[in-house]
Amino acid sequence: MALGPFVFEAMGFGFDARRRNQGTRWAEIPVAGGLNPIQWTGGDGSTMEIRGVIFTLEWGGDDTLRGLYRAQEAGQILPLVTMSGTQNIHDMWVIEDVFDDHAYINAGGVAQMQTYGIQLRAYLQSATGFSPASVLSWF
Repeated sequence: MALGPFVFEAMGFGFDARRRNQGTRWAEIPVAGGLNPIQWTGGDGSTMEIRGVIFTLEWGGDDTLRGLYRAQEAGQILPLVTMSGTQNIHDMWVIEDVFDDHAYINAGGVAQMQTYGIQLRAYLQSATGFSPASVLSWF
């Protein structure tokens, strides 16, 4: 699996869990003398969380984690790709949050194990296809 140029590997920058969430909103409409019906008001979009553990002294992976921090700060939009059998692109995503915890600090002050998490949100273009850049093409 890869998130843009950041490849998840068995040795190095691996992941051990992936969770996807799809949310929608429903509004309750008050009705006198009966049960309140609900009406669908639209989706909240998809989010995904990827978690993993890296052992930087043994197999590396810290450079990839730092690259994800830089991609988040730059607001990059990245494709999520799985490479099992056929390559499948699973939408475009933005990184909302990245965290890492350091554990088992050695005598030199270096973490021997880092757990990390990446919060992603699906990047959806406007349903109408409107964008500020499209307005400029009118002139």
